[in-house]
Amino acid sequence: MKNNQSFHIHQMKKSLFALALGGLTIGITEFVMMGLLPDIASNLKVTIPVAGYLISAYALGVVIGAPTLVILGRNYPPKKMLLILAMMLAVFNSLSIIAPNYEFLFVTRLLSGLPHGAFFGVGAVVASRLADKGKEAQAISIMFSGLTIANLLGVPLGTYIGHHFVWRYTFVLIGLVGLLTFLFLYLWMPDLESKSSGSMKTQLQFFKKAEAWLIIAITAIGFGGLFAWISYIAPLLTDVSGFSPESVSYILILAGLGMVVGNFLGGKIADRFSPPITVLMLLLVMALDLILVYFGSANQYVSLFLVFMTGCISFAVVAPIQMLMIQTAAGSEMIASAALQGSFNIGNALGAFLGGLPLFAGYSYASPNLVGVAMAIIGAGIAVLFIVKRKRKMIAVANS
Repeated sequence: MKNNQSFHIHQMKKSLFALALGGLTIGITEFVMMGLLPDIASNLKVTIPVAGYLISAYALGVVIGAPTLVILGRNYPPKKMLLILAMMLAVFNSLSIIAPNYEFLFVTRLLSGLPHGAFFGVGAVVASRLADKGKEAQAISIMFSGLTIANLLGVPLGTYIGHHFVWRYTFVLIGLVGLLTFLFLYLWMPDLESKSSGSMKTQLQFFKKAEAWLIIAITAIGFGGLFAWISYIAPLLTDVSGFSPESVSYILILAGLGMVVGNFLGGKIADRFSPPITVLMLLLVMALDLILVYFGSANQYVSLFLVFMTGCISFAVVAPIQMLMIQTAAGSEMIASAALQGSFNIGNALGAFLGGLPLFAGYSYASPNLVGVAMAIIGAGIAVLFIVKRKRKMIAVANS
């Protein structure tokens, strides 16, 4: 019995490692573009704002691909689905290596975004199924650890390669990690049965629930507070904190370390307390933290501490909100989980856009953080609405 249990734990760890490797691939390809923009713009002879549309192309791919690929593959066993998505990650990212012009790269970035949401959507459900009872959120956080380690190590390494060699070599690295993901999923992922009902109509029923849209709104608006901060972190560090431009990439490693710590903490907290309460409390803490960033970033020591803390707090929200979505979407877990990834990317676009408005009005580079505060508080307000709605539903069921 003990041997069987230790084998199960060993097998689960290997399976979660394979999922985390997929998260690493996705994390590098999503976030490395911010650092590579000047190199790509120079090489392809476009302006930096035009090169910035490559980030939007990827986000668009995520929003399109997340629900579409999950619906198309709804009757596939999870392992087969994950293998297809891992191969798409490897192939589409590798196409960027040979991009002859901006238009071709734009298309490859769009294609690279397609498997992102579906991989995390299917992967989160698989991770929760592999986990021991009561430790589902921690298992999901292990998968997302790949995304945080990408910010800690993968993105700085990819940026360094792009700056000192050729930006195309960064996509060689991403392609190789994608292939390793495919290999380890093939070797280590158990053959789980598909739990899908097979009906597209049944899968889409989830979006008729008010709770579904409340979770999507919490994510897109509340988590958007993170992107109001991180989208303008470089000028915040140089113009407000007074760091040299050369030191920014090293300081971003501190943010990545915070994300790694926060991701695991979020998983542990969500398994101990209910996910809705965890999400609410973390969004309120995020709002408080961004107020401190606004007022404290002029001091370099305080600024460094807050870079770590903001990374930590913002990524602590990821596993609890993913767990909340899975719990709310009985029978439609994969499409709901994938839709959540689209919501994160809407938050990315919203945070960057709204955070930029005070800058256009002439305010300081600390001002986007106040936009982040407002977004986090609105997200927390929607979380309260969700909790109240759920309690009323439970009382109604108990009385019926």
